[in-house]
Amino acid sequence: MSANNKRVYLSPPHMGGAEQEYVQQAFESNFIAPLGPMVNGFEQDFSKLSGLKHCAALSSGTAALHIAQHILGIGPNDIVLASSLTFIGSVSSATFLGAEAAFIDSDYKSWNMDPDLLAEAVEYYIALGRKPKAVVPTDLYGQCADYDRILEILEPHGIPIVVDAAESVGATYKGRHAGKGALMAAYSFNGNKIITTSGGGLLASDDEEIISRARWLSQQAKEPLPYYEHKEIGFNYRMSNLVAAVGRGQLEVLQDRVNRKREIFDLYKEALSGCTGISFMPEAEYGRCNRWLTVILIDEKEFGATPDQVRIALENENIESRPVWKPMHMQPVFSKNKIFGGQVSEDLFKRGLCLPSGTAMTQDDMDRTVKIIKGCGK
Repeated sequence: MSANNKRVYLSPPHMGGAEQEYVQQAFESNFIAPLGPMVNGFEQDFSKLSGLKHCAALSSGTAALHIAQHILGIGPNDIVLASSLTFIGSVSSATFLGAEAAFIDSDYKSWNMDPDLLAEAVEYYIALGRKPKAVVPTDLYGQCADYDRILEILEPHGIPIVVDAAESVGATYKGRHAGKGALMAAYSFNGNKIITTSGGGLLASDDEEIISRARWLSQQAKEPLPYYEHKEIGFNYRMSNLVAAVGRGQLEVLQDRVNRKREIFDLYKEALSGCTGISFMPEAEYGRCNRWLTVILIDEKEFGATPDQVRIALENENIESRPVWKPMHMQPVFSKNKIFGGQVSEDLFKRGLCLPSGTAMTQDDMDRTVKIIKGCGK
């Protein structure tokens, strides 16, 4: 590794400048503990951005998915259908509640949940007398799942959709923001997301009652009394005022970040266009992906190297890349869970590699990355 080669991270935080002003306001108000005016402001800002009428700012995207499914009454022996090609946080929330997750494979046109396989899974479980309690599609790498097609399948059966939009803040589906149209949508503002609060999440819905209940549950389900009384178990999931202050500054630059992520994708695509055996994650015709990460597929026979050989070559030059999510049905912890399909997500995992896509990366960072990738080929 060259001594003068700085570390290039996969998707590091990128501050816009206004974050410090909001944080300073939080300090001056002395709202340092969870809740406060910045949390309220962040929820209002996100509602205005997304078009979802009601928002509850929480400690993580996983917390948002957990509360969402708790509100739906999901419990032991219930079935929750989820994308297989995703991060485990999409699925672990169902297991917290004792439910059984069953996995739906991806399709090649979007890499997201295959609606035809979803329809097959719904009919399968209804025939067994176990109608699924919820469907949780993941918006993979910033690309929305096909919400309308999924809703078309679920609505006749009264099955709710909870979108895992952790990766798709700023993306759109048929002109509406990611998550809009679902009963609930969960978002993440983890340190590597397109915008960040350092750690945090949010649950959004057009149903005011759902979000009111989510807020209440996220504060230990305390009854509105002068002393602490609890009639059911809640959670400690509220976002802190300081974290929300960072988020308000980040929301101001979201569109700039989406534009830059898409520009990075286009630059990679142009630079690697002459490499036989390399292809890119497609953009579904129904939406605008935020391109959170630029993801390529590598055909070993045509290109001359495996994705892992490319990853190691990049790491040797202090450049971070990452394999595509390992499908949930391939995870040891879910080895006994049912999968509908599976071949597509297995193939994407085998051939996929996520390239460094930080919005502050320089042309030199990209040139270094591209040069190393090209050097791995025939």
